[in-house]
Amino acid sequence: MSARRTVFSEVMEGSLRLAGEDRDRPMRLELTADLPGVLRPWGDAEGTLAGRVHVPDWADDPAAAGRLRVAPIAARRIRYTLGFTAGDGRRLRLDGWKTVTPRRPVRSMTFLPLTVTDEDGAVVGEARLRFRLRRDLARFLGGFRFPGPDPMRSRWRGQAGRLEVWYTTLTDPATGTGVWIHHELGAPAKHAPTGDGPTGDRAAGAARAHGWAAVFPPGEAPVLARFGPREWSPPEDAAFSAGPVVQADGRLTGTAGDLTWDLRESGGGPPLYTFPRWAWESELLPAAQIVPRPAAAYDGVVRFGGRTLELAAAPGASARIYGHGNARRWAWLHADLGGGDVCEIVAAVSTRPGMNRLPPLPFLRLRVDGADLASGDPLLAALRLRADIGLPVWTVRGRIGDRAVHVRVALPPGETVSVDYADPDGAPAVCHNSERADVRIVLARRSGRGWETEREWRLDGTGHAEVGLR
Repeated sequence: MSARRTVFSEVMEGSLRLAGEDRDRPMRLELTADLPGVLRPWGDAEGTLAGRVHVPDWADDPAAAGRLRVAPIAARRIRYTLGFTAGDGRRLRLDGWKTVTPRRPVRSMTFLPLTVTDEDGAVVGEARLRFRLRRDLARFLGGFRFPGPDPMRSRWRGQAGRLEVWYTTLTDPATGTGVWIHHELGAPAKHAPTGDGPTGDRAAGAARAHGWAAVFPPGEAPVLARFGPREWSPPEDAAFSAGPVVQADGRLTGTAGDLTWDLRESGGGPPLYTFPRWAWESELLPAAQIVPRPAAAYDGVVRFGGRTLELAAAPGASARIYGHGNARRWAWLHADLGGGDVCEIVAAVSTRPGMNRLPPLPFLRLRVDGADLASGDPLLAALRLRADIGLPVWTVRGRIGDRAVHVRVALPPGETVSVDYADPDGAPAVCHNSERADVRIVLARRSGRGWETEREWRLDGTGHAEVGLR
C-alpha cells in the first residue's frame, strides 16, 4: 500500500432525461475522490468516490458513494459508479465513463455520459454532464491533496504490549440486521527490554492476528463466530490479513466458522477524530480511536446459519483503535443519523494507576451538516461531559460548545452478544455488544433562562453500541 494518497474534488453539471419523460431535468454532481498512491496520468488507479447527487424535485442525496477508476492513458477511460437514493426512497446507480481520445482531449476529459439504473438493472434515465473548464479548473487543480498514509493501515512497529483493532459495523436497510466484523492484532507484553524500537522494547512473542464476526437478526439471538489466531505477517497490499480474512482497499472478505462475508466499502466522508488528532498521531495516551470512514456504504453478501444476507448501500462505518490494551471500563456508540450525519462516542476509564480511579471520560463527536461538534480539541470538550456506564442502558450528557447534549443508549438484552477480550499482558475483559441498539440524541441551545431543543434523533434498533467491563 502506497505511503500517500490522492484526494480531489470535482463538480459536473448537465441534464438528465428520465425514462418516459419528454423533457430534460438539470443535474449536478459534487464529488470527492480518494485514490491510493500519487495519481499519475499513465497509471491505472481505483478508489472511493463520495458526494452529492442533485436533481431538483427528484433527488438530493448528500451521501452518495461509489468508485472511481482513473486510467486516461492505460485504458483511455475514467469510470464513475455511484449509488444514491432518489426522493421517493429508491436506491439507484449511476454508471458512466469519460472515453479519453488524443484527437479531442479536452472534450473527452470533460464530458461524462451516464446511465441511471435501479436495483434490478432497469434503465431509469440517461444523463449528459460536463466539467466547466473556465469556471472550475482553477479550483479543481488547487484542490488536489496528497495526504499521508491511509489511517486504515497498520501502525504497529514491533513494540511489545500493543493492541491494534480494525472494526466495521453496519445495518442492512432492508431487514434491520446488524453486522459486526472485528479484526485484531495483539503483541504480547515484553519480558525484558532489548533496546530496539521507538519504545526501547520489542514484543516478547510473535504478534497474533485474530478476531470475530457477528450478525444480529432482528428479534433473534446474535450469531457469533471467531477466526484465528494466526501469526501476524505485515500485509503489503492490505490493512489486515489473517488467512482467509482480509480488509484491503475498501474490500472486506473472510470466513469464521460457518459465517462468511464479501463486502465492498465505498464513501465515508472525511475521517472523524473521536480522540484528539494529536493523540492518534503521537500515541501519547494509553489508547486512541479514529473513524476513517464514518459514513460509508456497504454492498455485498453475508452468509450465516444457512441464510444469505444481500446488502445494498447498507450504512455503517469502519474505525480503528491503537494503544496498550483495553480500558478498565468503556462504552462505545456509532449512530448513523442519515445524510452523512453521525454520532461517535467513546467513554472510558483507563487501567493506568491513578487514572483508573477517575470517572469515565466521554469523547463525543457529532457530525451534522458537514461540521463536527464540538469544535476544538476533543479532550477539552470531554471535560464538560459526564458518562454513566451500565447495562443495558448507558448515558452521556453535558455541554459541547454553546449547546447541551443528552445521549441515551439501550442495548436490548436478547440482541446483545458477550465477547471475551484479552489485553497484551493477558488481562481479561468482556465486551457486551449490540448492533441493534436503541439511541436517543438531543441537542439543545440556550433560550432565555432555559434550553430549547434544536435537533433530536431517535434510532430504533439501528444503533451500534457496546459496554466493556472487567
